[in-house]
Parts: sequence; structure tokens; C-alpha cells
Amino acid sequence: MQDLSQGEEVIEKSLPNIIETEDTSQIEAFLSGLKPGDEARAVAELNKGQQTRLLELLAPEKSAELLRKIAGRGSVDLVEQMPLEQAAGIFEQMPSRQQVDILRELKEKDAKQIIGEFSQPKAEELRQLIAYPEDSAGGLMIPEYLAFSSGMLVKDVLDDLREQGEVYSDYVIQYAYVVSEGGELLGVLRLRDLLLAPTNKPVTDIMIKDPQKIRVDTTLRDLREFFKQYNYLGVPVVNSGDRLLGVVLSATVKDAVNKRSNQIFLKVSGIVGGEEFRTMPLFKRSSRRLSWLSINILLNIVAASVIALYQDTLEKAIVLAVFLPIISDMSGCSGNQAVAVSIRELTLGLVRAKELLRVLFKESTIGIVNGLVLGMLLGGAALLWKGNLYLGLVVGVSLAANTLVAVSFGGMVPLILRRIGADPALASGPLLTTITDMCGFFFVLSFASALLPKLSG
Repeated sequence: MQDLSQGEEVIEKSLPNIIETEDTSQIEAFLSGLKPGDEARAVAELNKGQQTRLLELLAPEKSAELLRKIAGRGSVDLVEQMPLEQAAGIFEQMPSRQQVDILRELKEKDAKQIIGEFSQPKAEELRQLIAYPEDSAGGLMIPEYLAFSSGMLVKDVLDDLREQGEVYSDYVIQYAYVVSEGGELLGVLRLRDLLLAPTNKPVTDIMIKDPQKIRVDTTLRDLREFFKQYNYLGVPVVNSGDRLLGVVLSATVKDAVNKRSNQIFLKVSGIVGGEEFRTMPLFKRSSRRLSWLSINILLNIVAASVIALYQDTLEKAIVLAVFLPIISDMSGCSGNQAVAVSIRELTLGLVRAKELLRVLFKESTIGIVNGLVLGMLLGGAALLWKGNLYLGLVVGVSLAANTLVAVSFGGMVPLILRRIGADPALASGPLLTTITDMCGFFFVLSFASALLPKLSG
């Protein structure tokens, strides 16, 4: 443990000092000696000026490699800090998948400026890739693949591979594809078959005909199911006319699924945008959190106003103050479980936004069962503590009723928000909190008012 902490201290202190020397060879040697995780953390520890200076000192290809290693951990913020020419120079050294990922996250103005620095064919390719929905086959595919005309011989293909070896070295090559003159996908070439076949044989004779393929508009959910069914490293992507457009890798789909899950978790936690790193600017991080928290505090004020309406009841039966947060918290937990299931099913396509009645029935039944169990537990605890049957009845029935409300509302609110175009993950939390608090306070205090003589006697 001591060696590890000492190693971390060296990482944090050495890189800023080396940057100050502006010795590129020392910087490259230092970074190359770190593990990828340590590399990302070392860069994250730098301030804005140091990060910018680091990328200025490194060659574009080295900067591109560094951004690839810290992808998803503040790389977009680093790009936004760079001068346009520097950013474009680094982008030229990136694979297209990374270019698209970063361009999607940049401000529209910055993305357009960087794309404008590329040649016309490359710029058009990037615009087309960005235009596809992010969680679709088109948005996840890579445009670098090997495709050969159906009129070629094995010899022609092997000659091309040798001549273009340096270009193809950056490709993720497992298969090659055979296409018609119009670019339609006809078959797949396994490299093993290609190497062992007679050189004068047409590629159409050794290709796998009618290969598995997916449409460019295939959703992330369907892609995940596809790779669960087929243990492929990648699958070709085609348009409605079967024209080959790119390849989606199974690793890319897995990363996208994990990213979606992380974003949903952060949104449910109140992080607007579904992404935050401590390397982001202070006011950007603060505004993302406050935009949710400020709404939440207003909604909680509304919920707390219920208590004000029953202030006299609360003063005469002050013991209820002990149970109000318990009922509110327990009901909130039950409601959050229902929210999580609905968001999960919406993401997987297992439920549609219009299926409110089915979700209401499913959740209300579990709300009744869980509400009765939880209500008896809390009511029993109140009875044992104070020896007052009516106190146990008030808190037990209140928790049971509020649990029913919480799970029913929690199950439906993501569907309702999806129907009106709002983000279910981000908005469900504040709404659920307000409803469970208001109803919980109302149930406890209204039941207590009806039985006040029995509680205070």
C-alpha cells in the first residue's frame, strides 16, 4: 500500500514539473511509462493551462493517442480549450469513431469549425456519420472497412492488400466484403479463405453469400440482442438498398450500452446532461446540478406546505414528527424502484409509453402487497414503542397507502414524461419526491386529525 501511494504522489507532482520544462521527449517518456488509468488521472489532475500546454507540446499523433486513452473522462473539454488549427490537426490523427464521438459532444459551432478544416470528402463523411442517431447502427458504425468488387480475382485482392498495407494497418480487419458495382453487399470474405484460395479464382466463388447484415437505422437495443445471438466481432451495415455503409463492432455496442446505463444513473441522480467529470469547469458543473436541485427545493416547499395546514395536529401529537420522515423516505424508496423498472423497460423496448393502464395494474398490485407488509412493520414498531394502538394504526395505514401511491405513480411517470417528450430519467426523481412527500404528510396528518383524541389521550 505504501508503494502505491508513493507512486500516485509521483504521478501528481511530476507531470506539471515536466510540462514546465517544455521538454517533449521527457513528457512522452513519462506518459509512456504510465498505465492507461494512471495516464488519464495524471492529465485530470492538471489545471486548464497545463492541459492545453501539454497538448500543444505533444505531436498531433501523440495528442490524439492521449485523447483516445482518456476518452469519456474529459477529452471533450480538452478539445474545447484548443485553438481551432491545433484541434483540427489532432483530429486528423484520430480514427473516425473517436472523431464522431467527440464531435457529437462539442458545441455545434465548434464542431462545424473543426469539420470545415477537413478535405471535402472527409468533411462530408463526418457530417453523414453525425447525422445518424447516436444510438443506432449508423451512429455507431465505422466507415473503415475492406470492400472489393465482385469482378476481382483473389490475386487482385491480395495485390491490393500488399500495396495498401500501410493504409489498412489502422483498420479493424477481421473480414473483407464483396460488393457490386453499385456498392451493394454481396458476400463476406474470410481472410483465411482468401489466403488459401487459388490466385486466379474469382472472389465470388470463395465468399460467404447472403451474410448477416443490419440496417443503418437498427436501434442499440436490437444491436445488443443481435450480438447476444451471434458471437461476431462485427457486422456490416447497409441502407434500404443493401448498399454497404460501414461496420458495427460488438465492442462498440457493448461500450454504448454501458454508456447509456451510466447516463441513466447520473440523470436519475440529478446530473443534467447525464455526464459530469470533476475536470469540467466549476460553473458548468454547478449549473448542471443546480438546475435540478433548484426545481427540487421548490417542489419540496410545496410538499412541506401540507405540514403547515396541519400544524395544530402536529403540535398536539408531536410524536408524529418522528414518523413523517420515515414514511416519506420508505415510500420514496418504493417509488424509485418502480421508476427504475419503468426506465429500464422503456430503454429495452419492453414497454411503450402508451401502456399506462398495464403498468398501473402491475405496480398497484405490488404496491398493495408491499404497502401492507411495510405498514404492519412500522405500525407494530409504533405500538411497541408508545403502547398506543391508534398511533400504530395511523402510521401503519399511512405508510401502506403512501406506498401504493408511490409505486403506482413511480411506475407511470416515466411513461407519461416520455409521451410528452421530456426526459424520464431526469424528471422522474423530483416529481416522485414531491408526490410521495405530499401524500405521506397528508395521510399521516389527516388520519391523525381524525383520531387526535385517541393519540393525545
